[in-house]
Amino acid sequence: MPTSADIETQAASLEALRTAAPEVIEPALQKALRHRNNYLVAKAAKLAADLSLASLTDDLTAAFQRFLTNPVKTDPQCWAKIAIAKALATLEYQEHELFLQGMHHLQPEPVWGGSSDTAGPLRSTCALALVQCRTLNSTRVLAHLTPLFADKELSVRVDAARAVEQLGSDAAMLLLRLRAELASDDAALLGACYSGVLHLEGPSAIPWAAKFLPPADDAAAEAAIAIAETRTPQAFTTLKAVYETPESSRQSPHQSPHRSQDPWFRAALLSAIALTRQDEAYAWLLTLIERDTDDSKDAHEALCRSNPPAPILDQLVRLNKPCNPG
Repeated sequence: MPTSADIETQAASLEALRTAAPEVIEPALQKALRHRNNYLVAKAAKLAADLSLASLTDDLTAAFQRFLTNPVKTDPQCWAKIAIAKALATLEYQEHELFLQGMHHLQPEPVWGGSSDTAGPLRSTCALALVQCRTLNSTRVLAHLTPLFADKELSVRVDAARAVEQLGSDAAMLLLRLRAELASDDAALLGACYSGVLHLEGPSAIPWAAKFLPPADDAAAEAAIAIAETRTPQAFTTLKAVYETPESSRQSPHQSPHRSQDPWFRAALLSAIALTRQDEAYAWLLTLIERDTDDSKDAHEALCRSNPPAPILDQLVRLNKPCNPG
């Protein structure tokens, strides 16, 4: 049984292959991919990808299959399988069956008080890799990705949405719209759906995304960021309108419009407005800062976090409100 020191020594030897002669690298990595230790195999798989060694595809796939047998013992934490799937994706491996195996793999491992599935990152990796497989048409890929929207792991559900977006088809856009309409999930997933629709459909989908803003919750903040990422004048005007629209049930005749919403959500809207990177947005935020309103601090922080251009930074200096270099 090799010791930890032995494993680290072998790992260092693998890393040293990056500068070795080409005739030395491939045989050494072939040997490493046959190793029983999943950590060393993971290192070898990453190296194969980094060096673009497509000639090692058969060795990578053989190792992947080997670690599907008694996986809790042979590949704890799925280190080897995840690294191999990433390597094959990098090498543009086209045989979809392996990625489907990874997408369906569950690996409950013992933890204090029960068990925990460690295969979530593997399912995510394989879902994203499946999109590049030309052996399946986009309809079949969607059919395989759709069940992952019900995966128990949030990260897998989010990556399923990202994979669907990467398909770039009208059907993919409609599926993301449907999932967003259903709501009832974590804001991160809904945000991935909003972003996906806007990336696929463009600014014409801003009115659709804007209808998710009124709840003023975490998902609404995700919708605001997704709208901002279109970097369009329409994004700014849409977000500014929401910022200035009072909640009718709370608005008093003497209350300024922008004080009607939750302070956290107002700050989120200001951050999104800054991220539109529109000249009008910059000018409007500078006006808020200059007037020293209740939201001036949030407007200043939003503007500084958005990495504004030099002229805006200069204006902040003239207002004696420079961005903190730290």
